[in-house]
Amino acid sequence: MSARAVVPASSPRLALLVGSTRSGGAGRTVARWFLARAEEHGFRDVDVIDLAAIELPVVTGAVTGEGPPPVVADLARRIDAAEAFVVVTPEYNHSFPAPLKNAIDWFRQEWYAKPVSFVSYGGISGGLRAVEQLRLVFGELHAVPIRDSVSFHRTREQFDEGGAPKDPVGCGTAAKIMLDQLSWWARSLTEARAKRPYTA
Repeated sequence: MSARAVVPASSPRLALLVGSTRSGGAGRTVARWFLARAEEHGFRDVDVIDLAAIELPVVTGAVTGEGPPPVVADLARRIDAAEAFVVVTPEYNHSFPAPLKNAIDWFRQEWYAKPVSFVSYGGISGGLRAVEQLRLVFGELHAVPIRDSVSFHRTREQFDEGGAPKDPVGCGTAAKIMLDQLSWWARSLTEARAKRPYTA
């Protein structure tokens, strides 16, 4: 999976946040599939933020001294530059992974007035309970959770050995609906922030 793809200035800058750090999990497969759908849809400036590749320290309170660690400052720049987000998440114990919550909690204003969509995966619930909780978290951070999402139930049964979905039409249709909404919100909120900065 490439770290970044170059693109037209008119395309909203999208950050694809891969929320699981579990080795051998399905997160990378799901993220690769979705990255291709996003690029086909017109999102060409995509920053893939894979938390398994970033050693973020645990949030322990207010940052003191010389400011946040370099790895946090770098991620802050990437999140701040994004105009829209897609979070790829599994479901752990009816919720989402602790490393994802840690990554979200390091930042605040970087999330303000930006749309967030979700691609979830898991067992019989398809990660939907994780998404419901993430909607509350991002709402608290003044982000705008998008209504429609993409979910993979019994994930390991949904992809073949090459990482392609066995039902490309079903998940592809769901991805298009979500990306249509995300694109509209990304363009609208970016224009709104340019005219009047969002404060909370």
